[in-house]
Amino acid sequence: MKEIIIDTIIDSLKLLPFLFIAFLIIELLEHKIDNKKIVTKSKKVGPLFGSLLGAVPQCGFSVSITNLYATRIVTLGTLISVYLSTSDEMLPIMLSSDVKFSTIMSIILIKVFIGMTAGFIIDFFLRKKEEVEIKELCEHEHCHCEKGIFGSTIKHTFNILGFIFIITFLLNLGFEYLGEDNIQKIFMKDSLFSPFIASLIGLIPNCGASVVVTELYLNSAISFGSCMAGLLTGSGIGILILFRINKNLKENLKILGLIYGIGAVSGLIIEIFMRV
Repeated sequence: MKEIIIDTIIDSLKLLPFLFIAFLIIELLEHKIDNKKIVTKSKKVGPLFGSLLGAVPQCGFSVSITNLYATRIVTLGTLISVYLSTSDEMLPIMLSSDVKFSTIMSIILIKVFIGMTAGFIIDFFLRKKEEVEIKELCEHEHCHCEKGIFGSTIKHTFNILGFIFIITFLLNLGFEYLGEDNIQKIFMKDSLFSPFIASLIGLIPNCGASVVVTELYLNSAISFGSCMAGLLTGSGIGILILFRINKNLKENLKILGLIYGIGAVSGLIIEIFMRV
């Protein structure tokens, strides 16, 4: 146990400078680009901008779009495109873990493509004409922008470092006492059902979900297709905010079902394609 704890601390601390730099760059981008204005001014091509901007791992972007959707300033397709393309904590973790740049770009581009495509299809079939209701849109954001860029960066870095420490410890514990083969069996690594399990993990309304999925993939406990399935459904706390501010429970459940279905099926298709 002592060795597991020491290894976990060392592995986590190695990531600290890389996480800080990654989140500092992300915070600079977030403060310099008016994402909400870009999306709201381009409703017809909202899924395009939503999927591109969602790929930038920002703590408040999926929350912002959720608020905008609740007032019908953006379309359902735009909301779905953002949820599916949101990278959350995947990018800084992979960058700090020396994952090949080509692999990282593949994941991001696949998420953007699936998010954009799904968004346009949904808008084509389900778009409704509704009057825009103006409300306060940012009251539920938790980016702590008032603390400045460095304050937000430090807070986010240590929050995610804490998640990484916990997940790494649990994985190290699992690999030590259960064994790698048993871990892979739990998540059905070699089964076509694995993407459906990973998608459920991704739906957890917390940035820890993307940490879990990413760490499982980096530890070879799940396949690339399952990793994509989990990352596609991982939208941070966006889903949680949707259920909190959007009063139509039936609609919220449909959106949840859409996210899960698209993520799981996409992961399954990728899994089959990788085996061919």
